[in-house]
Amino acid sequence: MSPKVSDKYKNEKKKALLQAAKRVFLTKGYTKATMQDVMDEAGISRGALYSYFDNVEHLYRELLQFEDQQDVLFFSPSDDETSWQQITNWVHKQQKEMEQIEQTLTQANSEYFLSIREVKKQESNSYSTTRYDLIVDALTVLFQSGTKKGELQPRLPAEMISRYLVSFIDGLMLDTAHLGAEKTKVAEQVEALVFSLREMLGPASEK
Repeated sequence: MSPKVSDKYKNEKKKALLQAAKRVFLTKGYTKATMQDVMDEAGISRGALYSYFDNVEHLYRELLQFEDQQDVLFFSPSDDETSWQQITNWVHKQQKEMEQIEQTLTQANSEYFLSIREVKKQESNSYSTTRYDLIVDALTVLFQSGTKKGELQPRLPAEMISRYLVSFIDGLMLDTAHLGAEKTKVAEQVEALVFSLREMLGPASEK
């Protein structure tokens, strides 16, 4: 009888496999990556990988969900930072990623959503909506929390500001993936973004 594997072990193993998969997708993109590539990168057997993931699409979706959750955790209201500090820290984190765009999943994300949209348009749109709503909702909660604490004095509804921020970052990230950070002038655009957020959110710490 084989020993029982704990849930903690399985979760840690799954995270390790997702990180190995991320390295593959960063190098090959989504459309050219294979399950064999991930097996080779992780140094595991076919059976071990397929016990966690059904195929490349399933694997990539799980990776996206993991990455999305990291952003949601970033927006959790904090006692150590004001909501304005949290949001500007996140924006500058996005800037660093865009300045090293080849180390992000942006290009692979584009390939993934275009690929599955052709095959399963309804499901693709559903998941795209879920991802978008997840980040918008997390930002909205952060802005509302900051307002209740007196840290922010927004001039527009929190949800509207959240949608603006997500669209700005997603658009700039995608443009930079195709054109490069120098062409899209990432630093200058982020500076303009922070300026506009300051006007919309009215952080008390800067008054």
